[in-house]
Amino acid sequence: MAALSSILKMSTPTKSNGTGLEDVNIPGQAFLREALTSCTDPLKAIESFQLENGVLLPSLRPMLPLLDLHGVRRLDFHTSLMEELRDKLIAHINDLGQKEPRERDKKLKELLVKSFPVVRVKALRPVVMAILRNTQHIDDKYLRILVRDRELYADTDTEVKRQIWRDNQSLFGDEVSPLLSQYIREKEHILFEHSNLNNLFFQPTPKVRRQGEVVQKLANMIGTSVKLYDMVLQFLRTLFLRTRNVHYCTLRAELLMALHDLEVQEIISIDPCHKFTWCLDACIREKNVDIKRSRELLGFLDNIKRGQEQVLGDLSMTLCDPYAINFLATSAIKILQHLINNEGMPRDNQILILLLRMLALGLSAWVMIDSQDFKEPKLDCQVVTKFLPALMSLMVDDQCRQLSGKLPPDERESALTTIEHSGPAPDAVEAYIQESAVSSILAMYYTLHSARAKDRMGLLRVLAILANCKDDRAYEDPFLHSLIALLIPMSDEFATEDFCTTLFDEFIFAGLQRENVTSRHMLKLLWYVHHKLPPGRLGTLMKAMQPTAAHNEHTHKLYESLQERIGSAQPPGALDAAAAAAAGAVLDAATTPVTSMNSPADFDSPLKSATSPVVGSMSPSMSPSMSMSMSPSPHYSTP
Repeated sequence: MAALSSILKMSTPTKSNGTGLEDVNIPGQAFLREALTSCTDPLKAIESFQLENGVLLPSLRPMLPLLDLHGVRRLDFHTSLMEELRDKLIAHINDLGQKEPRERDKKLKELLVKSFPVVRVKALRPVVMAILRNTQHIDDKYLRILVRDRELYADTDTEVKRQIWRDNQSLFGDEVSPLLSQYIREKEHILFEHSNLNNLFFQPTPKVRRQGEVVQKLANMIGTSVKLYDMVLQFLRTLFLRTRNVHYCTLRAELLMALHDLEVQEIISIDPCHKFTWCLDACIREKNVDIKRSRELLGFLDNIKRGQEQVLGDLSMTLCDPYAINFLATSAIKILQHLINNEGMPRDNQILILLLRMLALGLSAWVMIDSQDFKEPKLDCQVVTKFLPALMSLMVDDQCRQLSGKLPPDERESALTTIEHSGPAPDAVEAYIQESAVSSILAMYYTLHSARAKDRMGLLRVLAILANCKDDRAYEDPFLHSLIALLIPMSDEFATEDFCTTLFDEFIFAGLQRENVTSRHMLKLLWYVHHKLPPGRLGTLMKAMQPTAAHNEHTHKLYESLQERIGSAQPPGALDAAAAAAAGAVLDAATTPVTSMNSPADFDSPLKSATSPVVGSMSPSMSPSMSMSMSPSPHYSTP
């Protein structure tokens, strides 16, 4: 009777109205339940059911008594047989999917009509999914059933889901959002991780970057669907507009080039940004802009037709990518060095003018998309005629100091050279970085150029004015990440007061109100140079860097680890009164309960902030990030 009770329980119809076997004329749960409840001898009914529905092949039926003698259960035998037949059937369906469309589509449609009713039978579901996967155009009635059943949707292949997503933007958004959050976390982990000194942000090549997990998953989800690609671009535009996070610009370029690598002609042939992005990608890969490529890039910018100005929005996003900004600014500094060595003028170098135009377009991306005013910003001619010569004068001073250091020692001449070429930066440099984003970026990359050359005096001259950059661009994460990485090898300089005064008092402290400066980059810098700093200066910095309740748990833990690292590195009595007071403040902060602290997993996601769309935490009906078509955000579809 226990066996009978178990069978009755298994045969009870489920919420999904059975398994669908009856729909294909196979006795299923409902039939077995009826037979067991209406018969006089349940055991005889079970035996009759087994005889009628067991293996009917004459070549296999004689094996059953032999298997019984070996203790092999009928369930195991039938399951093994079913799995073998299922695998062969799936292989045959996949072969059918490779045939000519006319022959393939007709047979697959017939198979789908006959087999779809058993899609809820888990053992048979892979066969139905194989048919769906090889069907180019699935009827909506099947897609609706897959969407309504969470288990069926989870088992559906990506090829089938694409057909669902095309007409269900919110569902597609639910799938894409976790990937976008993961992408942001990965980028910010590289920028902020204090132990990272080797895998720097700008080190990977474009080819390596777009092989990342998120980019490849997005490319696979899109497949060859122009509509899904356009949805992803719209998500990226809207999130960039809401958060100002430039990593979305990076993802836009990487995704397009990933589809380029996969040769998805259906998409890359109609994306008007493809050739421009491809050409720029080649320049970034080779770290050079030659005459041929400069003409190609110039042609793209100059030949945008009337009525297609919205393409500038996507072009500006491509150029706003930090990797593109890094390449353009680095190349401009190299050209300025070349002009100095050859006594050339900036206004006469057409490649330099092109780089500045592209830089200006990239830096205006957010304003352009926000205002929907798709016009290329005019490059201020005085940036070329006044700012660049002033910046070049700084570079000439650097060369003069370097040459004087190589000459035979002459104290008087050396002193004169140092005095003449070590004064404050020209007024034009300071004035233009306050008004021009392009000038600010060039001054920032001149700073990196000086730090890379370990030119102490050149670095101090520009650091003294860098806090005045337009829109606080000198405190952006990619620049600070690169600057800190170059300052760490110069740790001996931190023992001198003038170096600390310029770096900390005139530059770092001016941006101290920005959380990324204090809780990310400064803690990383102190992690490696604290042993070189004077105790009083170290105490002041530690007190200034002390996290508050508003900082997340990761920042608190890093700060505590730094405090322990400093304590273990100092011999007894080495700290003076100021440092001891700071250490006491650290201890107090560590023991004070924190009531407002984010989880460790969220520490580096800008999408978790109050003013940003919270990607990844969405309601089943509609997510904040994926309700973009209903928001006043811009939409300009791929032609």
